[in-house]
Amino acid sequence: MNSIPSAGADESDVTITVCPDGPLLVRGAARILDPEGNPLGTDRATVALCRCGRTSIAPFCDSSHKKRRRP
Repeated sequence: MNSIPSAGADESDVTITVCPDGPLLVRGAARILDPEGNPLGTDRATVALCRCGRTSIAPFCDSSHKKRRRP
């Protein structure tokens, strides 16, 4: 997992880290909205957003990607 800090980054910045074969990790004060534009509340400093579509708690990751068969 690699994240690239931006020049002059501070605590108010949002960082999104792409996890290989896993979720997007969102760190910072990001607003996450549902399809209707309503905010999805979270009290976590870091949230994992699903990229595989198998989660049961969309849009958040529940580690369902780990159950995927590899070729």
